[in-house]
Amino acid sequence: MTLRIIHLSDPHFGCENAAAVEAAIASANACAPDLTIISGDLTLNGRSLQFKAASLWLKRLPQPQIVTPGNHDVPYWNLALRFFAPFSRYRRFIGEPLKTAADLPGLTVRSLNTARGAQPRLDWSKGAINLAAVEAAAQMRTSTKTLKVLVCHHPLLDPFAGTNTAVVTGAVHRGGAAARVLAEAGVDLILSGHVHNPFVFALPFAQGRSYAIGAGTLSRRTRGRAAGFSVIEADAETIKVTAMEWSGSQFHPATVWRLPRRTEAAQAEALHINGAALPICGEK
Repeated sequence: MTLRIIHLSDPHFGCENAAAVEAAIASANACAPDLTIISGDLTLNGRSLQFKAASLWLKRLPQPQIVTPGNHDVPYWNLALRFFAPFSRYRRFIGEPLKTAADLPGLTVRSLNTARGAQPRLDWSKGAINLAAVEAAAQMRTSTKTLKVLVCHHPLLDPFAGTNTAVVTGAVHRGGAAARVLAEAGVDLILSGHVHNPFVFALPFAQGRSYAIGAGTLSRRTRGRAAGFSVIEADAETIKVTAMEWSGSQFHPATVWRLPRRTEAAQAEALHINGAALPICGEK
């Protein structure tokens, strides 16, 4: 049995790549996925018209869906709403922002909101995560023999730390602790967006068999790579991640990662990692 997930992120309606978001609908439907995941930043600055456009787009993508908010999905200019009801527009047009779930044959998915309207630090775009909610999501460990997936907007660990790549970082409060809890609970994949470039790396916990996976952006706010999304396919032994990129007229496979799944054999052979994420080299 092969599972297929379409992972889209950061369309930023209000600054969307109109051709790419339209083509993504046809591409996603052609893949006939078991689940469609959209990991936040549906809008540019949380305006109602932007949410309405995003809502119409979501309705044309394959079902079932898991959608989570991003830091751009709060009212940017309306400070009263931003402080006191940051997700009221999201809730009105998209749905419940705090937690959504899917339990499908062979697949268990939970989502958490890492976006905040305001925080006690200067950069409100950064992420924060509630460890009690993480512990609750980690109860996926009771779902044996399924692919276990956690979805949030911000990467819990920054994927390009220590490199010269000039990207936005997640800087998630309690992100490292959350990543450890999820990895040790046997969560296979943590899907996110935010940085606008696709990535894959193994978390430095639980023998390196939990993977952080990021999708690119479908907006015009690109950061060195073309607009795109990811296709995730998993069988009993391997997880394949394909980053699709927009050429200006169509999507094409740009990078492919192949990851060993958390099996008994893999556990026995796994490399014990300390202190750093394990990079996974993709095939061009």
